[in-house]
Amino acid sequence: MTSARILYIDDDPALLRLIERQLQRRGYAVEAVSSGEDGLARIAAGTIDCVALDHYMPGQDGLTTLLRICDLPDPPPVIYVTGTNESSIAVAALKAGAADYVVKDVQGAFYDLLDAAIRSAIESTALRRQKAETDREIRAARDRFEALAAERQVLMREVNHRVGNSLQLVAAFLHMQASSADAATRAALADANRRVLAIAQVHRRLYASDDVTAVALHHYLAGLIEDLRQSADAQEATSQLVLLADEIEINPDTAVTIGIIVTELVINAMKYAYPTGSGPIRVRLEAVTCRQTRLIVEDEGVGKVATEKSGTRTGIGRSIVKAMATKLATTVEYRSDGPGTHASMLFSNTHSI
Repeated sequence: MTSARILYIDDDPALLRLIERQLQRRGYAVEAVSSGEDGLARIAAGTIDCVALDHYMPGQDGLTTLLRICDLPDPPPVIYVTGTNESSIAVAALKAGAADYVVKDVQGAFYDLLDAAIRSAIESTALRRQKAETDREIRAARDRFEALAAERQVLMREVNHRVGNSLQLVAAFLHMQASSADAATRAALADANRRVLAIAQVHRRLYASDDVTAVALHHYLAGLIEDLRQSADAQEATSQLVLLADEIEINPDTAVTIGIIVTELVINAMKYAYPTGSGPIRVRLEAVTCRQTRLIVEDEGVGKVATEKSGTRTGIGRSIVKAMATKLATTVEYRSDGPGTHASMLFSNTHSI
C-alpha cells in the first residue's frame, strides 16, 4: 500500500498532523487540508486513492462535502470520520455515498480502524473499477461480434443469392437441352432438372431470410412441392400432390439432403405409382419428439413390388435416396402392406438449429 495516496480533510490542525504521522507509519502518502472546498479542489486535481473526511467542520460540514465529492466523475472512496457514536450520522454518511465510517476515540484504536477501512475501501474500489472495465470490454467485444455477425449475414445472403441464381441457370440449361433430346434423354434431364431445383430452393429461401443458419423445413418443402408440380410433364400427375408438415427449423445442409430425398421419392411416385392415370401422393413431415422428425412420402398406387417386377424402375433414384439417408445417419424404410407405397425416414434433430 506504499503507493496509496490519502487525503485527510479536517479543520483541526493538531489532529491533522497527528493523523498524518500515524498514516505515514502505515505506508501511506498523506496529504491534509482543513476545509471541504480545499479538499474538493485537491480531489479534482487527481491522484488521490482515498479520502478521510471529518464530520464536524465550520462552514461546509462533512455531509455536504461528501455529497459534492460523490458528484465528481469517478470519485475516490470516502471514509467518514466522526467523534460521536450517533448512529444517525453514520447512516446518513453511508446513504450519501461513504464507503465506510470510523468513530474517533481516545484510546488509539481509531488509527487501526481507519487503516483497515482505508485498505478495504481502496481494494473494493479497485475491484469495482476492474469490473467496470471488464464490462466495457465485454460490451465492446459483443458490439464487434454483432457487427461481424451482421456483416456475415449480409455476405451469406449474397452468396445464397448468387448460388441460387447459378442453379436456376443450370436448371434452365437442362430444360433447354431436354427440348431437343429423345424421350429417354429428355426424361433423364427432367429428373436432373428437378434435383437442381431442390437445391436451388434452399438457397432462395436463405437469401430471403434474416437467419442464414436455419431453414424453415415446412416452408422449404412447400416451395419444393410447388416446383415439382410446375416441372412435371403432365399436370394431372401432380394434381393430388399434397404436403402436410409440422413447423420445424433445420440447418441448410440438412434441408438440402431432405429436399433431395423428397424430390426422388415424389418423382418415383409420379412415374410409377399410377401407370394408367394419377392419384394422391402425400408428403408428411411430423415432429415425433423434440429431437426426432419423421418424413413420409406415400401413394395409393400399384406398390413398390409391382413396379420392381415390371422392370420400369431404374436404380439411380434409389441410390440417391440411400446415399442421402446415410448422410443423415438413418435409412428409408418401405412398406407395401396396404395400397401403394409408403416410404418413411426418421432423422435426428441434432441436425436442427
